[in-house]
Amino acid sequence: MKTTNIIGYIRVSTTEQDPEKNEAAILKYANDHDFPGKVQIVEETVSGTRSWKKRTLAKVVDDLQRDDILIVPELSRLGRSLQDVLEILNMLSEKEVKVYSVKENFQLNGEDIQSKVMRTMLGLFAEIERDLIIARTKEGLEAARKRGKQLGRPKGPGKSKLDEYREVIISDLKGGVTKAHIAKKHNVTPATLHNWLKRNKLNKIKPVLS
Repeated sequence: MKTTNIIGYIRVSTTEQDPEKNEAAILKYANDHDFPGKVQIVEETVSGTRSWKKRTLAKVVDDLQRDDILIVPELSRLGRSLQDVLEILNMLSEKEVKVYSVKENFQLNGEDIQSKVMRTMLGLFAEIERDLIIARTKEGLEAARKRGKQLGRPKGPGKSKLDEYREVIISDLKGGVTKAHIAKKHNVTPATLHNWLKRNKLNKIKPVLS
């Protein structure tokens, strides 16, 4: 019979030196919910601006298997943005790993109504976040143009106005946004988007949302 692995993940910033309170909160949460087995605490000190794929968390996500449990003090400990959080949750959901957040006090990958509503809301907030990033980028560019600042890369073969939105487009594709919608959002034709994705080797990106 497979042993359930229970991981308590704690990320503290380089300026935060009190991980003990998070560890105590995780252990209490596990005891209150009668989780089977011992909780293994995984702690790392790293800035929240660093990609989760370059942190110890990446190995934790990779090692967790079906019916294992991941407990975090709060959602913000997982990623630097809602997109990061959703990506991690969806990867763990596909592996049937149970994820619990102490601060929010609920299971994130369950099949109950509360879990499903939470995932839907996170997806909505992530889309809003992407739109806000695009809006801020456009506003910043417009303000710079009015100041007479030369923007963008030099014009020439292979250059595209989509280049500056590369990360946003990748995020949209992973979030399940259709290519037609992405093309419309950035005021290009579907053919232009298709060629740009192919040229940048991004045409095989698949949605990660469950």
